[in-house]
Order: sequence, then structure tokens, then C-alpha cells
Amino acid sequence: MVREQENTSQENTSPKGTKAAWAWVPSLSFADGLPLVILMAVSLIFYKQMGLSNTAVTFYTSWMYLPWILKPIWSPFIDLVKTKRWWVLLTEILLGAAFGGVAFTIPTSFWLQGTLFFFWVAAFTGASHCVAADGFYLLALNEQQQAWFMGIRQMADRLATIFGQGVLVMVAGNLQVIFRGSIRYSWSLTFYGLAGVFLALWLWHSQMLPHARNDRQHPYVSARAILTGFVLTFRTFLRKEGIIQALCFIMLFRLSEALLSKVSPLFLIDAPHNGGLGLAPQEYGLVQGTVGMVGVIIGSIIGGFAVSRGGLRKWLLPMVLTYSLPPVIYLALSYWLPDSLAVVSVAVFIEQASTGFGLTAYMMFLIYYNRGEFRTSHYAIASALMTLSLMLPGLMAGSLEEMLGYRRFFFLTLVLIAVTWGVAAIVKIKEQEEI
Repeated sequence: MVREQENTSQENTSPKGTKAAWAWVPSLSFADGLPLVILMAVSLIFYKQMGLSNTAVTFYTSWMYLPWILKPIWSPFIDLVKTKRWWVLLTEILLGAAFGGVAFTIPTSFWLQGTLFFFWVAAFTGASHCVAADGFYLLALNEQQQAWFMGIRQMADRLATIFGQGVLVMVAGNLQVIFRGSIRYSWSLTFYGLAGVFLALWLWHSQMLPHARNDRQHPYVSARAILTGFVLTFRTFLRKEGIIQALCFIMLFRLSEALLSKVSPLFLIDAPHNGGLGLAPQEYGLVQGTVGMVGVIIGSIIGGFAVSRGGLRKWLLPMVLTYSLPPVIYLALSYWLPDSLAVVSVAVFIEQASTGFGLTAYMMFLIYYNRGEFRTSHYAIASALMTLSLMLPGLMAGSLEEMLGYRRFFFLTLVLIAVTWGVAAIVKIKEQEEI
């Protein structure tokens, strides 16, 4: 049996195994990206429709970033119990159960406490799935296959965003039409459907995921050794050249976006008498979840192509300038309040494309800055800090909006772009060829 699994592993990690990898790499990447979309984007719309204030919506949902922030600390502990394949399958069935729990509690009197509990279960489970899936790719694919499937993985992750923020929200909106405005029943059915998606992914992967030869439990590594190693790695990260400027860049570059990304979906669906655009869920799913996502993809592709040709130092200023457009666009929308879906779609497309293009500068800096020794661990720490930079402003975004109103809030995000320009001016860019 062991010999059979080794042969299977060798087959899947050889160039000839590329065809077999198509059966699980896209679907695993889709399953990996979907929980974060549900927790960070779909939950905003759900809680807003359930009648929560903007303050409560942004506060509750921003805390769900926490498991992804803690990933560098707990991810090594996954190696102590079972295999990466075992963890992938376990977390997928737990995600199905968690979203099923959300669906079950929505019609109840304790819907808020119940949905928050199961969303938190989904958050920790989704972050664990991310850790296990990333490790499994490295074990089940050789270097050539990893490079080949990198673009496929990114595309599958984008499709997960379109499915979650676009298709699921549109489904919930259409169900509300069918069931004559029953918001609770419609969202309950939507989350039951989402639970079914994860159960289907679990069934698929239980058959299609290979048994990689090096995918095994490491019980001989102690928890104390893992924590000691993390502390030492974190110390080396803090001793990197230019760490003060780098930390300012990592923590403050996305300050305006962090506030805007939490409130802009609420603005799109909020009633006109509250200063919003009053989009129905199905309209929001089309505009933000589909058209906007296409804009992000196009902007990111153009940004990556530009940096690959001219380098980050050359493109940093144009990218920061483009990154400054979204607050301007939403400020204009808050004064204009157009009732044309086509106009709103074009505005969101430009806003998302600008974000995708400008954000390339940030992501490329993380890659360049963390090259060298401990690059994987250092990049994980930097990614956790990036998530923290989104969580902290998100906690107060809703209360700021309710205190200022949409127009003044968007003006504030425009003013805070000055912080982005400031940290971009002081950071030291080391191009790939200089390292």
C-alpha cells in the first residue's frame, strides 16, 4: 500500500502528472479563496440587509480578519497532526458545516449570535484550509508544475471572488423577489447552497487529491520548538535593513483603501434617503461582484506587466497616482447619486481597475523586500501585517461613516491618500536584480 502511494506521488509530481493535476489544482484554489470572500464581502451585504447599522457591520466583519493575521503563528502546528491532505479534506467539510450553521440560525431569534459564531468557525477553518492547501501544492507538485499552475491558481481565486461576491449575492437577491422580500429565508437558502458547494468540493477532493510522498505528519517537532523558531524568525524580520520605513509602508499604504473597502459596498446598497445608491442585491452582485472584479483582474494584469518591464521604482509614482482615484470616484458618486446602473457599473469598473493597478506596487514591494534568507517566513509575517493594516481601520470605518455621512467619509478617505503618498516617498525600493 505504501509502495502504491509512493508511485502515485511520483506520477503526480512528474511532468506527466500535469494532466492529473488539472483535476484538483483549480478546484482547490477555488475552495481556498471562497471563505475569505464570504466573510469579508458577502457578510457585509447580509448583515446590512438584516438591519444592522454600518458601525456594527464593519466592526463585526473586520474582526474576521484575525485568523489570517495569526496564520504565521499557528501554521507550523498543522504539521504536528496528520497530513496536509487530511487537513484540506477536514477543513472543507467543516466549512460546509459552518455555513450550514449560518443558514440554520438565520431564521431564529438568536440569528446575530448564531451567525457570528458560525462565521468565526468558518474564519478559523478557512485560514487553516489556506495553510494546508499552500503546503499541499508544494508537496504534490514539482517546481515546473508550481510555476505552470501559478496563473491558474490566481484565476481560480478570482473566480471564487466572482462566485461569492457576484453570483451568491445575485442568487440571494433573486430569491428575495421570488419569496416576496423574505430576506431571512432567501439568505438562509443561499447559505445552505454554499454549504452544499463545500460538501461537493470535499467529495471531489477526497477522490482527486493525490497522496504525496512527502505529505506526512511530523510529531517529532515540539510545540516549544515551533514557537521558539517563530520568535527567532520575527526577530530577524525586525532587523532587516530599512525596517522602520518598510513597516510604515506595509501598515499605512492601504489606510484609505481599508476604510473605503468596508463602506463602499454599504453605500452601493444603502437606501437613497440615507445617501446611498439603493442597488438591489442582484444589481450589487452584477456591479461589484462581476464588473468590478473584471476591473481588478485587468488592472492587476496591467500592473504586473508594467513592473516586469520597467521595474517597481519606475512605476511606483504612476501606481500611487492611480491608487488615488477610488476615493475621488466614490466622492463624485455620493454627490451625483446616479440612478443609471450602467453609469454605476462604469464607475465601479474604473475604481476597481485603479485599485488593482495601484495595489501591484504594494504587493511587489512585499516580494522584493522579503527576498533572501527566511524569505518564506518573512513574507508570511509581512502578509499578516498587511491583513492587520486592513482590519484595524475596518473596525472603525462604519462608525466614522455614521458620524460624518457618506460624502464627508469619502472626502476623508481622499485626504488620507496623503498618507499613502507619504509612505511611498520614504520607502526604499530594492529591485529584483539588486538583491
